[in-house]
Amino acid sequence: MTMSDPIADMLTRIRNAGANGAESTSMPHSGIKAAIAEVLKDEGYITDYATHGESDDKRTLEVSLKYYKHAHVISRIKRVSRSGLRVYKKSSNLPHVLGGLGMAVISTSQGVMSDRKARERGLGGEVLCLVE
Repeated sequence: MTMSDPIADMLTRIRNAGANGAESTSMPHSGIKAAIAEVLKDEGYITDYATHGESDDKRTLEVSLKYYKHAHVISRIKRVSRSGLRVYKKSSNLPHVLGGLGMAVISTSQGVMSDRKARERGLGGEVLCLVE
């Protein structure tokens, strides 16, 4: 069975695992999901991520969640751009999540990155999700 929005599935798995207090969660692997996990790791929202499996159709992405004082570090994670409504922003119009305390994950021409890095490089792109 195919998913209509694999990124939304990834975000939902992270959200549900954090609500249940799970140490990690796994999902089918894709390049965009690994790039999003890399951005979340660089910004300190997850501990780590790893890819398991050898063949492309059996690979899984395991995301290790991060907690602070027994609470999930990610209080809210929301999909912005979706298959029915793509959301693109210029570098000057990228969202400021919680006045800079949160972040947006942006897909740019130079790869997937946080809103801060995209602003520094003067890049706009598709707003994939918001993390608080």
